[in-house]
Amino acid sequence: MRRTIIGVMGGSAADARTADLAYEMGRQIAEHGWVMLCGGRPTGVMDASARGCRDAGGLSVGVLFDGEREAASEHLDLVLPTAMGAARNIINVLSSDVVVACRGAGGTLSEIALALRFERPVILLDFDPGVTFLEACGPGPWFLVGSAEEAAQRIAHLLEEMGRS
Repeated sequence: MRRTIIGVMGGSAADARTADLAYEMGRQIAEHGWVMLCGGRPTGVMDASARGCRDAGGLSVGVLFDGEREAASEHLDLVLPTAMGAARNIINVLSSDVVVACRGAGGTLSEIALALRFERPVILLDFDPGVTFLEACGPGPWFLVGSAEEAAQRIAHLLEEMGRS
């Protein structure tokens, strides 16, 4: 059976609260037996979620902006250098069964927009870009949550509805 992939998107710079939430999200993904996918950088949400996943014994994948493996977080199990720049965001989104968006800027917003456009469920973890933006992006479902535990519960429910686990 194909493994479930949960994409964790967020800024390359993250304040302590956002980094802590991303770390906990990585742990939750690992504890549920899902695969964690992120943008792979050694900073911000990407590094924190990869570290959380690794610390909990999970499998993590980084889809890199750059073409160099050395540009990746040391906490990743699989590193996919793309040299595609921000175009790699579409790979992140379409490879994910569910997208979790932590606080971020333009890149994160583009991933949210792509996910909703292609009807991937989006869990907004302590991040509210605004209902006007979200509704303009596309028909995909989105949910605001305040904790990684709540995000994991929502993901489990969504996967059950999708006939996945």
